[in-house]
Amino acid sequence: MKYFLLKYPLEKLFHGSLPKYYHQLRKVHLIGMICTLCCCTDFVEIDAPKNTLVSETVFQDAATVESALANLYYNLREGGMTSGTYGMTTVMGIYTDELDYYGFGADYLQFYQHNVLPINGIVSDWWSQAFQLIYATNDIVQGVRASTELSSMEKNRFEGEALFVRAYLYTLLVNLYGDVPLVQTTNYLDNNNVARSNQDSINNQIMEDLERSILLLNSMEPVSTEKIYPDEYTVKALLARHYLRSGNWERAVTISSELINLFPMESDLNKVFLKDSKETIWQLKADNDFPKNTREAQQLIIQAVPSQTYALSNDFMNAFEPGDQRLMNWTRSISDQDSTVTLYYPYKYKAGINALESFEYSVLFRSTEQVLIRSEAKARLGELEGALADVNLVRSRAGLSNLIAHSQEDVLEAILHERRMELFTEQGHRWLDLKRMEKAEEVLGDIKANWKNTDLLLPIPENELELNPNLLPQNPGY
Repeated sequence: MKYFLLKYPLEKLFHGSLPKYYHQLRKVHLIGMICTLCCCTDFVEIDAPKNTLVSETVFQDAATVESALANLYYNLREGGMTSGTYGMTTVMGIYTDELDYYGFGADYLQFYQHNVLPINGIVSDWWSQAFQLIYATNDIVQGVRASTELSSMEKNRFEGEALFVRAYLYTLLVNLYGDVPLVQTTNYLDNNNVARSNQDSINNQIMEDLERSILLLNSMEPVSTEKIYPDEYTVKALLARHYLRSGNWERAVTISSELINLFPMESDLNKVFLKDSKETIWQLKADNDFPKNTREAQQLIIQAVPSQTYALSNDFMNAFEPGDQRLMNWTRSISDQDSTVTLYYPYKYKAGINALESFEYSVLFRSTEQVLIRSEAKARLGELEGALADVNLVRSRAGLSNLIAHSQEDVLEAILHERRMELFTEQGHRWLDLKRMEKAEEVLGDIKANWKNTDLLLPIPENELELNPNLLPQNPGY
């Protein structure tokens, strides 16, 4: 497969530092510049690495646009906030009460100890990668709309996927950083000096992107049976999540109900995270070569003690009710040679990274989350009986008895607990739930010695502020 290089150095597209995996692209781009100066064509066609972004010249051919989109999904899986190695699953796990951290990385220790600095490398890389991918989605949207060769169906699909990815990234950015730049163009000179937009403006753009994406992808035949390409149901899953976080309870109930009917919950807990799970709505495919399974398993399964990096916290393990089958099926324990130390780790993803066959992909959206979204939305609307019925669906699969609650507060507490036990170590759900339900200080204030109310937002990366003062002021507390 051939790729085409961007016209501009990526450093200029966004003013911050680039993640390590973009360094190779910089070298390739310099070769392209030299060839251009020697009267070659504007773009150089080469066999590029998987992490190469593409320019608008690809948009006359469906296969190369496919490559551009595949590139987005590859980068979502391998770097940034959604990565199973460097992303929210582990980092926000140690930021909350899910995971203990045993490593020595200064950036990770800052998260674990709630002493995050604006120079933190994770904070910077998440920001940088997100905006690089947002730039790429803008490029795809712009290029596809201008294409004279793509069919209407191809245009609809490509633009719909790109708009979804842009909206998805912005939902993460605004929840982590608060006010962030709203970038919708590929004009790097403007982007270099862009100011931060308020969260209401960003949320409005997220809604606009998602609604247009659904319109474009509506009733389109799936590209793959593996659920590795976002379709209209993926967009609706994000929309239901966004409605819940923004307080549009009625719409959250409507959309989640549709998805629950289309993607029934797996009855067997051990099938939930298999690549052919019927409850998966969208997942990131493992590599055909390496790894054939998930980075999550690589990061979270403890091979020996002492050599662990993460382990489930005692606080989390003690939250399991007697008889909860998720404890039996989704966690494992390991002890040191003397059996003096026993640690627990997540075992949702079970296939090791060196397995020769693909069994599991990284799940980003699944229908059990939609059941819990509907449950909470109903509870907020005062429909307590229906809310409890949904919670009890999830509890029943876990082998637990039905709950009986008599007040809205009791039901919401039950939902928060069930989300904790069901969605642990999945893309930072715990942190986003504590923040959304205004429980962060109550829960973390007692277990994180350096907790401050300003920890509800991460700092804007210091290197970004130095290069673009229009991003000021810094978030409070930093």
